Amino acid sequence: MKPRVYLDAALEQPGEVSLNDAPAHHLARVLRLREGDALTVFNGRGGEWDAQFVGKRRVRLVAFDAVERESPLRIALVQGVSSGDRMDYTIQKAVELGVAAIQPLITKKGVVRLEGARASARVEHWRKIAIAACEQCGRNRIPEVLPLIAFHQYRPQGNALRLLLSAQGRSLREMKMEGAATIAAGPEAGFAAEEQAALERAGFVKASLGPRVLRTETAALAALAALNALQGDF
Repeated sequence: MKPRVYLDAALEQPGEVSLNDAPAHHLARVLRLREGDALTVFNGRGGEWDAQFVGKRRVRLVAFDAVERESPLRIALVQGVSSGDRMDYTIQKAVELGVAAIQPLITKKGVVRLEGARASARVEHWRKIAIAACEQCGRNRIPEVLPLIAFHQYRPQGNALRLLLSAQGRSLREMKMEGAATIAAGPEAGFAAEEQAALERAGFVKASLGPRVLRTETAALAALAALNALQGDF
């Protein structure tokens, strides 16, 4: 598989374009590409370019391909923020599994407490993880990672099916989707009772992932995989 690199640029026509510091370092220093080596370039707005590495900080766009690899399901993930690598892992794998948007939440039982500049920095970190996951898995559209908010600030959007992952609930096989859904998954200790009640008042239906208790970094990913297998592109 050719190296893939994301560039936040228009990429409208063939020709040479400059690389930002991060992709330039990755291609030249990590992958050690040589002049003329082939790679793929995309800007997250659909489609991708066949390209050639020109030098340390430039690539040449050769031919555009309008290929898309998005899931036919538009699934948003509302995720209670977990600690350390768990949240990074959840975002990375959710992107690989086709999630359309991720809304991180600070919850009552969650151990992570972020605000102000620290919260903004963490969200930017998660957005970089989403971009890297797209580079790896072949997606040409970057899922949106929304700003971090407290649980009480969250307001569900749209009329899609709303699923609250829970130890007790209906099987995903019973859920009737029409191409879109919102999944709510708690942090390590789950949502507090009042948070679960608020989600149910907002139209979320409890959905079970079987008799085993799944970790926070597993639950949402299992739901995404199951929905894709039942009604998506698996």
